[in-house]
Amino acid sequence: MTDSTGASLLRLMQASHTATLEELPGMIADHAAAAGMHDVALFVVDIRETVLRRLTGQGPDAGHGGQEFTVSGSLPGQAYRRVELLPEPAREGECDRPGGRRWWVAVTDGVERLGVLRADTDTDEEPVRRALRDLASMTALLLLSKRSYSDSYARLVRTEPMNVAAEMQWNLTPPPAYAGHEVTVGAVMEPAYQVGGDAFDYAVAGSTLHLSVFDAMGHDTTAGITANVAVAACRNARRQGASLTETSRMVEETLIGQFGTSRYVTGVLADLDMRSGRLTWINRGQHLPLLIRGNRWTTELDCPPAGPMGAGLGLPVTMATEQLEPGDRLLLYTDGVVEARDRNGTEFGQERFVDFIRRHHSGRHTLHETLRRLMAAIMEHHDGRLDDDATVLLTEWRGGHQQELTP
Repeated sequence: MTDSTGASLLRLMQASHTATLEELPGMIADHAAAAGMHDVALFVVDIRETVLRRLTGQGPDAGHGGQEFTVSGSLPGQAYRRVELLPEPAREGECDRPGGRRWWVAVTDGVERLGVLRADTDTDEEPVRRALRDLASMTALLLLSKRSYSDSYARLVRTEPMNVAAEMQWNLTPPPAYAGHEVTVGAVMEPAYQVGGDAFDYAVAGSTLHLSVFDAMGHDTTAGITANVAVAACRNARRQGASLTETSRMVEETLIGQFGTSRYVTGVLADLDMRSGRLTWINRGQHLPLLIRGNRWTTELDCPPAGPMGAGLGLPVTMATEQLEPGDRLLLYTDGVVEARDRNGTEFGQERFVDFIRRHHSGRHTLHETLRRLMAAIMEHHDGRLDDDATVLLTEWRGGHQQELTP
């Protein structure tokens, strides 16, 4: 990055502190122009990762003005899927400077893909490519700093109306992608706009990664409330230093205190020591975790179930352990993933689920692109509408190869 580019990015960061989301496109374009990049535009991905919509900053919806690209069938989508900087063949009127190129570059924070950036440049030399990547990185940080309190962003990334339960769940969950401390984590949840009682959570404390999935009974707003209470109780307990067993009991006590025994959640709670690869987990009536090793061997991690949290069954809670190996992938999931049926009544099934992960995440795709394709396949299998929530939380432990985590 040249001194002028670096100074431009610093000024952009400083200018952004009091800016709104709607002001970002203009600010980014102005500062990019000072670094020799022209006709800059930002496109953000929708919740389901199917389209890339332009953030224009015009109007209360930050509307895209009808300008969007499909993730699966366009050059911008290819840059997004592959997390790459891709040039576009020159077309009349798009980049009319001699020797100029039009570029598409993925906008990511770590491994969380937010969208793509378009820019025209006068040359295609390596310093220009570095400047484009630097601008995309800064753009990601600016988006993250504004989206949490922007209704405009929420409207832009939705392609259909969202129910109240889904509104709660998407505001509850952490980002769908994370990388650091020798692990990468990815999550997907469907139906994105009508999700009811599913929830996932993960968090880092020192060298420990906490992972959990929850499935509340029912598929309505009350199920969403139940899942929200369960996740909040789980976070509250672990932030007080509670063990996995104590945490699940506190979740149960909280649910019973709120709903009696009329509402409950199943779930798996796990802790991964990111330095040693030691995994501990408990099973509260959920599907057992799946472990994929070497992209060949798959096993179901056994742990006696303690019954759903909130049912008041009083069953003993057993904590299980497993030593992971570098490259191991851990799958936590809810029943909607494997029980989705096609029009003939055939389930998607665990075997097809695992096989999909192995085939698509064997060096050809990133973990998060694999999950995007997986959920698209499940939705297609069920003709676009699921009868039950489907959630996947996929974790890969690198064990000393953390430099391979970010794209």
